Amino acid sequence: MGILDKVKEQATVAAAAAKEAAQKGQAKVEEVQAKRAADAVLRDLGYALYLEKTGRATASSEANIVACVETLREYESEHGPLDA
Repeated sequence: MGILDKVKEQATVAAAAAKEAAQKGQAKVEEVQAKRAADAVLRDLGYALYLEKTGRATASSEANIVACVETLREYESEHGPLDA
């Protein structure tokens, strides 16, 4: 095997490793973004429930609560249970 073949092989291995690292990094970014979105929905759900419990619910409060719960169920089906 010549020197050029060795260099080519090493470059191929390095490119594959870089591609794998990029895919792992992208997956982690997507995971963090999904968690942040779930946190925002939890915040909205808490606010809607607070308004309801304090007698300040609006006409759309119940619909907001239902939508938040459904969004969180979808999150859990895709990403697993929410952490406390």
